[in-house]
Amino acid sequence: MKAVKLSLALATLLAIGASADVTNVKFSGDAKLFYSTNDMDPNDLLDKKGAMGQAAADLGVSADLAGGVKLGASITGLSTLGLENNLVSAIWAGFDNHANGSDPLDTQWWLKEAYLVKTFGNTTLKVGRQTLDTPLAFTETWNIAENTFDAAVILNQDIQDTTLVGAWVGRGNGASGFSVVQAAAGGEDPFRTYGSAIDDVLNTNRASGAYAAGIVTKAIPGLVFQAWYYDVVDLAQAYWLQGDLDVQAVPGLTFGAQYANISPDDDFNVDDSKAWALKLGYDFQNGLKASIAYSSADEDGYVNVANTATGTVGAQSKLYTEAWWNFGYVGAAGTDAYNVTLEYNAQNIGDFGLYYTNTSNDNSNVDMTEVALAASKSYGPLDVTLAYIYTDADDQNNGDSYNTLQAYFTYNF
Repeated sequence: MKAVKLSLALATLLAIGASADVTNVKFSGDAKLFYSTNDMDPNDLLDKKGAMGQAAADLGVSADLAGGVKLGASITGLSTLGLENNLVSAIWAGFDNHANGSDPLDTQWWLKEAYLVKTFGNTTLKVGRQTLDTPLAFTETWNIAENTFDAAVILNQDIQDTTLVGAWVGRGNGASGFSVVQAAAGGEDPFRTYGSAIDDVLNTNRASGAYAAGIVTKAIPGLVFQAWYYDVVDLAQAYWLQGDLDVQAVPGLTFGAQYANISPDDDFNVDDSKAWALKLGYDFQNGLKASIAYSSADEDGYVNVANTATGTVGAQSKLYTEAWWNFGYVGAAGTDAYNVTLEYNAQNIGDFGLYYTNTSNDNSNVDMTEVALAASKSYGPLDVTLAYIYTDADDQNNGDSYNTLQAYFTYNF
């Protein structure tokens, strides 16, 4: 049945160009192969038991429809390629049958995007399944598959250098924990009412969608200021304030500040989650960029200051101090964190990054240190990233440090 459904979806995408009212049809996509291995006890690096791997493909189409309407659609497919038989024991995303002793589901797919866009003067309306990028509700892109949303988003730019944003988010396939995409067995629809991932944290069943409103402005020269408000219906309200300044008196110097608050509804009888962060950066104008950041989360918070789309616990955070790989620490209540980042673009060679993150938690006494080294290079349409990650966390590997090696291959077409 999955093959039939996938064929119908592909046929639908391919048939778009057959209509006389459809013009400027373009196809694009990518194919990915991700691999990760660690030496957590009792495994050694490259051992099957400590490795995960998976392949993915995204196929998308865009087109201009009658009346100035634009269409976009894409599908995501995941496959183990049989890697679990001899090289890996886990997958990056999707449904995994290992919990019940079976092999993972070999092939999975879903409709990742399907939206219409219409512009009226300085106002743009986008309706349908889409990616989002806001501070507390966003598509996480680090995994082999990305979470998306059934939403309606309106943008207005009548005010010079300013964008006003309004959104209704009805559903999403975000998942809590370190998984990003909601697992769906037997071909079930992985999209749930928005707020379900927070339901998982608050141990309730009240998800009813979410509203969001924001302003992003460059009205003050050198300063990008943004303010966001969220109403996750019947669950929580939240807001986010952020300012990023290019210090014009010192070319290359940047300064940033963030403040966030997630407030569960009063009847939960839990405290608000609050966090702030500061960041100082410098661009040496020779390919080298450096930054240092510090954040602090209030010790009384109940949920992490992180992506509400993926449940906040174990979710990625937009705080400046977020780790390269070990998400879920910097936004936890009672956590002080700092991050040092060095990035270097060596022309004709590649992009290199050194990322150091340290967190200290006064509530749980769970501390985490991460050092990540990453090297990226594009060979025409092929993007390659190799990474080494050192992790020393009190709640991982019985408190012992361990190493991780990763390889990411993405072929764009």
